[in-house]
Amino acid sequence: MDISLTIGLAILIVLLGVAMVGALLLRRMNQRTASLKRLLELADRVEADLKSCRAKLKQAHAVMSLNPDLPAASEQEAAHAVDAGLRALLQQRIWIRDRAPTASQRELDAAAHDMRQAQDRLRPLLEALEEAQDDLDAAMREHIRQDSHP
Repeated sequence: MDISLTIGLAILIVLLGVAMVGALLLRRMNQRTASLKRLLELADRVEADLKSCRAKLKQAHAVMSLNPDLPAASEQEAAHAVDAGLRALLQQRIWIRDRAPTASQRELDAAAHDMRQAQDRLRPLLEALEEAQDDLDAAMREHIRQDSHP
C-alpha cells in the first residue's frame, strides 16, 4: 500500500508538471497569436493611412491645379513618398508572411513597435494634410466668391 501511494504521488507530480508545461506553452501560443493579430491590424491601419494620404494629396492637387494663383505643390515628390511608404509596408507584410510563423516573440514585438512608430509618424502628417485641405477649400470658396462678385 505504501508503494502504491508513492507511485500515485509520483504520477500526480508528473501530471502536474505536464499540465504546467502545457499551460505555459498555451500561454506562449496565445501571446504569439495576439502579437501576430496586433501586427496585422497595425499593418492594415498604416496601409489605410497611406492610402488616405494619397487620396488627399490627389484631391489637393486637383483643387490647386484649378487655381493658378495658388503655388504649385510638389505632387510627384509627395506621391513618391507615399509610394515608398506603401513599398516599405509591402516588405513588412512579406516579412510577416515569411518570417512571423518562426520569429521569436522579441522579433514580433519589435516589428509591431516599428509599425506603431510608422503610424505615429503618419498621424501628424495626415492631420496637417487635412488642415491644409480645409484651408485650400476655404481659399477656393473665397476665390469663387470674388469671381462671382466683380
